Amino acid sequence: MVKISELQQKDVVNVANGKRLGNIGDIDINLTTGQIEAIIIIGTGKVLGLFGRADEMIIPWRDIVKVGADVILVRLDGKYE
Repeated sequence: MVKISELQQKDVVNVANGKRLGNIGDIDINLTTGQIEAIIIIGTGKVLGLFGRADEMIIPWRDIVKVGADVILVRLDGKYE
């Protein structure tokens, strides 16, 4: 079993281009089944954390390739480049 706090500490990397996308800020859970539907990566601040946030990335669970010890690998061909 993995705690949400443990998932939030892992870097999320797109295996399609090797780009680090950030860390998990939130998780979308289906309340009926209890399964994770998506992970949400919160954008960083636009100017040193000020003046709002960049767009968040919603990554469906089906796009997650592997959850490793230090990193979560996702495949997002053409998305969030």
